[in-house]
Amino acid sequence: MTSNALPTVIATLDIGGTKMAACIADASGPLLRVVQSTLKSGKPDTIARQGLRLIDQCCQQLQIDPAALQSVGVSSCGPFELRDGATGFIPPNLCGGLHNGDDLPNDWTFLPLESVLRERFTTVRIANDCVAALHGERTFGTAPANSIYVTWSTGIGFGLCVDGHILNGKAGNAGHAGHMLLSDTSEVLCGCGNRGDLEAMLGGRNFGKQLGKPLEVIFSDAQQGDTHALQVVQEAARWFGRALYNLTTILDTEAIFIGGSVWRHNEALLAPLVQQEITDRFPALTRGVTVQGATLGELVTDMGAFALVLPTMWVNDWRARRAWESLRSESIADTH
Repeated sequence: MTSNALPTVIATLDIGGTKMAACIADASGPLLRVVQSTLKSGKPDTIARQGLRLIDQCCQQLQIDPAALQSVGVSSCGPFELRDGATGFIPPNLCGGLHNGDDLPNDWTFLPLESVLRERFTTVRIANDCVAALHGERTFGTAPANSIYVTWSTGIGFGLCVDGHILNGKAGNAGHAGHMLLSDTSEVLCGCGNRGDLEAMLGGRNFGKQLGKPLEVIFSDAQQGDTHALQVVQEAARWFGRALYNLTTILDTEAIFIGGSVWRHNEALLAPLVQQEITDRFPALTRGVTVQGATLGELVTDMGAFALVLPTMWVNDWRARRAWESLRSESIADTH
């Protein structure tokens, strides 16, 4: 296939602190999505090579020749760093060689990504997972020209759109507001080395470590009326809402879309609390700002990765048919 030829199939990877998904699509829409827990031990290129194996799994199940794939869009946790002309990443929730990494079985401090993928693909487009998600919401969802996408999952991250322009920053790290400092009295430690930043206080991995029990237990107890658990959740919503308020005042945003496992599983409890933290402050800046779950749901980062490499002539048809809704997903057993 020449560089000017329209691809017949394209691939994506969605790399998170907990799971990784690979997906393949043709002009008709996404065909198959395979999911596996993100590996956390081995050499620094382990995660990138896991992604290649998952793409091969898709090809095998769809009976597609892997050589037919020339383009891959990647939605990945960050932050990113350019080394030897290629983008790699330094995710605090995966790199055990960073601060607060005592619960991770590795000594990683930098993970190659683009250099490994270019062994197989001609076109490689990489974006922070929240930036990619916002591309997905703008391309296939309902995100307006001034909007924010937020993930509340293992970590906390943001994608920012101002006047129709999705922000990238000098190294692709615009939107890493999960590392904004919120408290000068909190001693909770983030993997980045900060104490009292948003991710240290509320990111799924750090929050669970502080509480000494899984988050799902805390939220379940809160939903059942446990007073202490409800206080914990209300306090978390307060800090999260304040972070969103801060960004609203900075960007003059219209709408905030939220995804990630913590939010998706507890939206009914969290949404009114978080909305109130925004609405109750300075109406000149907050009037009409809405907080809602991601339009694309669990597939928001996958669809964002597709938006990075999707041929223009496929977009309108995918959007009109909501082609992703028929996507078949399968879990792949963990291998080490």
